[in-house]
Amino acid sequence: MTMHAPPLDRLVPEYIKRFEPYIPSKPDDELKKLYGCTRLSRLNNNENPLGPPPAARDVIDGFPPPAASVYPSGDAYYLRYKLAEKFGLHPDQFLVGNGANEVITFVIKAFCQEGDNIITADKTFAVYEWVAEFSGFEARLVPLKDFGYDDAGMLQAVDERTKIIFVCNPNNPTGTYWSRERLLRFLDAVDGRQIVVLDEAYFEFVEKEDFPNGMALIESYPNLVVFRTFSKMYALAGLRIGYLAGSKEVVDVIRRTCVVYSVNSLAQQAALAALEDGEHVNRTRQLVREGREYLERELRRMGLFFVSGEGNYMMLKLPMSDTLAYRKLMARGVMIRSMTGFRFPNWIRITISYMEAMNAFIEALEAILSEMKSRGA
Repeated sequence: MTMHAPPLDRLVPEYIKRFEPYIPSKPDDELKKLYGCTRLSRLNNNENPLGPPPAARDVIDGFPPPAASVYPSGDAYYLRYKLAEKFGLHPDQFLVGNGANEVITFVIKAFCQEGDNIITADKTFAVYEWVAEFSGFEARLVPLKDFGYDDAGMLQAVDERTKIIFVCNPNNPTGTYWSRERLLRFLDAVDGRQIVVLDEAYFEFVEKEDFPNGMALIESYPNLVVFRTFSKMYALAGLRIGYLAGSKEVVDVIRRTCVVYSVNSLAQQAALAALEDGEHVNRTRQLVREGREYLERELRRMGLFFVSGEGNYMMLKLPMSDTLAYRKLMARGVMIRSMTGFRFPNWIRITISYMEAMNAFIEALEAILSEMKSRGA
C-alpha cells in the first residue's frame, strides 16, 4: 500500500517555513580531507585549548561504564547544591540544562505566548533570536552602538507585549560589556516589568574591576535571570551543560518548562569537579592575555582593523569576503568563524588559543592577504 506524503504546507506553521535551519560544520577529519590539510587549529568555537580542569579530567577518565545504564539526577541535585554554596543562593534558585541553548529555550517557553516579543541586539549570540522565532514569537533586534549593546535603544523597543530582554555580557562576538553602573541603570529603568536575562557565558574570562557579577544582583532584582556555562572556561563543551539562576519565584515558573533527565551523569559530575579548580581559571586567563597581546601587536603591524574586548575571542575586519577567507585559511589548517551569519560581513572571529595556533593563524592570514594583493584583488 502506498502511503501519501504528509500535507506539509498545511501542517507546518508559517514561522517555521520562514526559518532557515542551522547547518553545522562537518567533523574535523572530514574537513581535513575536504581542504587537503593534515592538521587543524580550531579557532572557530571559543573553546578552551587547556581542556577541562584536572579534577574534571579525573571524573571523565574514571566514569564507570555500568553507570551509563542508570538515569542521571533529573534536576542535577548535587550540582545545584554546589552552585548554591558557591554563589550564596538557594539550590532552588538554579536550573541546569543541556548547554546554554536549552536554558534559553526554558525561559522563552516559560514567559512567552502568541503575540509576545523578546528584545536583544542585532549582532550577538543568535540563539535568543532563533529560539524565539522558531517558537512563533517576535525577536526585536536593536542595532549595536560602538560595537556594544544600546541600552537606550532597547528600552525604546519595549512595548506591552515584551516579555524578555536578553543581554549578552560580555557580548559574543564583539567582546564589549556593560559596566556594573550601566547595568544597574538599565535594570532600574526596566523596573521589573520584563524578565531581563543576563548571559554571562564568558564571565570567568573577564578581569575588569567594573564588570558586574550578575549572581550578586539577583536578590536586589527579582526579574533578573543569569545564564552561565561550563562550555567555555571549564572546557566541557562536548558534555553540553549550562545553568541559570534567578529568584525562587521566577525559577519556579521556568522549571515548569524544564525537561528532566536532559543533562547526563558524566556532565553533572565533571561540572561539579570543575567548580573546585580556581587555578584552572588563572591559567586560562594568562593564556588568553598573552594570546590577545600577540594578536593585537601582529594585526596592528599588518594594518588591519580589529575589535578586541573581553572573552577568549576577538574580531577582525578583512579586505575580502569572510567566507572566502574561511576557505583559504582552512586550506592552510586554520579554522576560524566567518561572521556573515552574525551580520558582520567581511569580518572573522578568532578564538584565542595556544601561541602555536596564534602563530599559525598569523602566518596563514599574511599568506592569503599577500596572495590577494599579488593578484590585484
